[in-house]
Amino acid sequence: MPRKVDYGFRYEDDNYDVYEDYDYDYADDYDYEEEENGIAPVTKAKQEASRTGVWRCPICTYDNENSMSACDICGVLRNPLVKVNNKGDTAAAAAFKFDAPSPDDLVSNGLRSVKSKSKGEDSRGRGTNFLVESELAANGLVSSSTSVTRERHNGVEENDSTSGSGNKPETFNTRMDTESLPSKSGKARSIIERKTESISQYIPEKWMTPNNKDDGLSQLNLAIVGHVDSGKSTLSGRMLHLLGRISQKEMHKYEKEAKQQGKGSFAFAWALDESAEERERGITMTVGVAFFTSRKYHVVLLDSPGHRDFVPNMISGATQADAAILVVDASMGSFEAGIDAIGGQTREHAQLIRSFGVDQIIIVVNKMDVVEYSKERFDVIKQKLGTFLRSCGFKDSSILWIPASAMENQNLVANPSEARLSWFKGPSLLDAIDSLQLPERDYSKPLLMPICDVIKSQSQGQVTACGKLESGAIRTGSKVLVMPSGITATARSLERDSQLCNIARAGDNVTVNLQGIEGNQVTAGGVICHPDYPVQVTNRLQLKILVLDISTPIVMGSQLEFHIHHAKEAARIVKILSLLDPKTGNTTKKSPRCLLAKQNAIVEVVLQGPVCVEEYSSCRALGRVFLRSSGRTIALGIVTQVIKREE
Repeated sequence: MPRKVDYGFRYEDDNYDVYEDYDYDYADDYDYEEEENGIAPVTKAKQEASRTGVWRCPICTYDNENSMSACDICGVLRNPLVKVNNKGDTAAAAAFKFDAPSPDDLVSNGLRSVKSKSKGEDSRGRGTNFLVESELAANGLVSSSTSVTRERHNGVEENDSTSGSGNKPETFNTRMDTESLPSKSGKARSIIERKTESISQYIPEKWMTPNNKDDGLSQLNLAIVGHVDSGKSTLSGRMLHLLGRISQKEMHKYEKEAKQQGKGSFAFAWALDESAEERERGITMTVGVAFFTSRKYHVVLLDSPGHRDFVPNMISGATQADAAILVVDASMGSFEAGIDAIGGQTREHAQLIRSFGVDQIIIVVNKMDVVEYSKERFDVIKQKLGTFLRSCGFKDSSILWIPASAMENQNLVANPSEARLSWFKGPSLLDAIDSLQLPERDYSKPLLMPICDVIKSQSQGQVTACGKLESGAIRTGSKVLVMPSGITATARSLERDSQLCNIARAGDNVTVNLQGIEGNQVTAGGVICHPDYPVQVTNRLQLKILVLDISTPIVMGSQLEFHIHHAKEAARIVKILSLLDPKTGNTTKKSPRCLLAKQNAIVEVVLQGPVCVEEYSSCRALGRVFLRSSGRTIALGIVTQVIKREE
């Protein structure tokens, strides 16, 4: 059965006022009895806010524990923005507070095309050189499936990071300072000391490397992305049903329930959209995880939401992808809405997928039955979308085009039976999936697994963490370090493809049952790592970013949403160090006042809370960042320097 994963964010701040059906009766919170007694009236909401140990979400009014930085129900950040400190950069980074934004503060920014270039070296904690994989230009692309020689970036001198400040920031190289890291629950964390050996000195054990005796099928993580209502969940559900992952009995149940609510065409989508809210609204809100087996791969299907409100969930889930399926609605007007420069999620999803390091993509032109399987319509979509994908950096040889109809089961797991689709001589969708190539896996590096979801069982007293192994390997009984809590735990058992297994290696999407650790010490956005090689934890970073098409310039003090692997934090730009030439990577200007659309720059950010992070040259998955504001992705980038954590 599919496993539904909640990655946190549910709504964007700029969209709360557009939901007309939101009807909150403030009279219920007013205490008229106190007013009659001559006491100054207060609301129940304020009374509840004064309760110790909880805080109330301003959107859904759910009472959350103080240890939660985001609402457990709707995912809204507790303190979404940073209060700007006008006294200078030195004071700005220290113990700042966050205020909730007003509608007037929200800015609508555009998102169109991206280009970027840079080079670096491959060694965790060794220097600050880097390699930009998020470049979306046609030249100089970096692939997650190819080996690239890394060089020192000759465009940024070592003293560039200090421009505008006068003091060189203290950075992490091969050692993390010994310090006590206070947890969100208020408990002191264990003191973790980073080993002095370089990551290159790590020697993996023999069992960590796969051999011919292992299962011949490798795991492929496949993200399903695209504009809202393009048929992503229906396509996924139909594939699972055809491949035997959903029984006929379960399918009959979904069909009956869908017809009762007047949504008979949503039956296959309900196989993954399991929550009542998703079914009522008819859209995917969180990333659904399901599994099936093809002739060549164990496929992990990541069904991502297409609505613009839930792009943060899409980022957190699809960042695990090795390849992607971009679903396009062939019907007249729908494709044009998805490719539109303002609000078109086909564009934004394609850009984000490329920035994840994905360079193989299957374009499924869905709902071909609506346009009578017209070859002319397919060719128009292929020409328009192909031009945009090439501008994002996808090569023609890495793009597969599949006309299909999920509702009529045409060209999914077998060649089409529809005579009107006889003009297509290419592979079916399942054959196209088998033609994908696996990216290179880092078996020889220490264990790193970003945690995308945590399941706590109070009755059994165990904690389960889900995620994709980015490097290394883990087996039953292994000792692991859970960051940022710094607690050592034991891997009690492992599950891969919903089946128990003894060993999981880099690239596997697994569920790890942990023993010897409390539930509040494991959080989504954390990292499970090797006990001798803990991941770095900080709240101050230097980034190389590519600014997308925005209408409002980025300036010092700009308040943003910061996304890195499965973690998200409120952030503020504290320094704009330099502008870079997009072609050569050389510094063109130091300490600019602002950043405009399509500019490349080196910036320094301070986060509300610490995150687990590595320099991009050390670990790509823990070094890619996304900056968002007012419901739009405004910049893509990488971590070039991990700066000492601000207290």
